[in-house]
Amino acid sequence: MLEELKQEVYEANLQLYSSGLVIFTWGNVSALSKNGLVVIKPSGIPYETMKPKDMVVVDLKGSVVEGELKPSSDLPTHIELYKACSSIKGICHTHSSYATSFAQAGISIEPLGTTHADYFYGGIPCTRELNDNEIYQNYESNTGKVIVETFKERNFNEIPACLVKNHGVFSWSLSAKQAVKNAVIVEEIAKMNFQTLALNANSTVLKHTVLDKHYQRKHGEKAYYGQRS
Repeated sequence: MLEELKQEVYEANLQLYSSGLVIFTWGNVSALSKNGLVVIKPSGIPYETMKPKDMVVVDLKGSVVEGELKPSSDLPTHIELYKACSSIKGICHTHSSYATSFAQAGISIEPLGTTHADYFYGGIPCTRELNDNEIYQNYESNTGKVIVETFKERNFNEIPACLVKNHGVFSWSLSAKQAVKNAVIVEEIAKMNFQTLALNANSTVLKHTVLDKHYQRKHGEKAYYGQRS
């Protein structure tokens, strides 16, 4: 079942590992099929020994449809995101060092330069802290819900990533591979911001006109960056 998508999710998880964003078994990638099933990395399985057949297929209620291993413990978070935005087809979760440092500090990653503006049309927000009831009851699902809450007045497609307070990073896109790419970009931007703020704590957010120019030239209706297909 969904053998091609299993291969895609497997390769995306390996890409996440080879990118250096995760160590040991930290992090996971999933993808949503056309018929509404989720393929996700199994829980706690080392990337070095993982195989495509190990990927777990679940429905949007979290029930295993196919697979002998337990799905990632972050599955309920992925499900909440898939349910919240129909354009999300791939999700990546990491605890990458620089971005997670911002999450632990409870600080959004603001657009300080054009690198950020090339990929995110505004700051990468940090969620509020979960309350005790949200932690003790359905923690992983509530993690997804607090991301959705954070995006109540934001666009999932224009800002395809979020920091979870004291936790880490979730990124998403039209595919598992692209979700991983967004996670790599988030980490690089977080590193740039960390270094920028270390050099000048009073650094200011990019002018909106520059933010708009750089984002729209790649993603707008009249985008002109790159080659025509």
